Amino acid sequence: MTRFKNGMRPVHPGEILREDYLIPLDMSANALAGALGVTAGRINDIVRERRGITADTALRLARYFGGDPQTWLNLQATYDLKIAERDHGREIQKRIEPREFAHA
Repeated sequence: MTRFKNGMRPVHPGEILREDYLIPLDMSANALAGALGVTAGRINDIVRERRGITADTALRLARYFGGDPQTWLNLQATYDLKIAERDHGREIQKRIEPREFAHA
């Protein structure tokens, strides 16, 4: 994956869930899905970085692991923005002129 100006690649929240929670707890995605009351497919897709964290999933993860659901949503938003910058940033810079505002 492409690295950015700061030298770091975008980190999908599924990687964080997998590496920082599931692996240290020796917990499967299926076991987490059962604990959260969601389908195994949802959690498997997240940890395989094929699906993002929704507000519903963020609420469930925060309830189960502790913490704030906003943290999970922020991880997803940061990832999405970096991917959008990578995929569309240059074109947007070329095609869209900033509007100048007249201040009173």
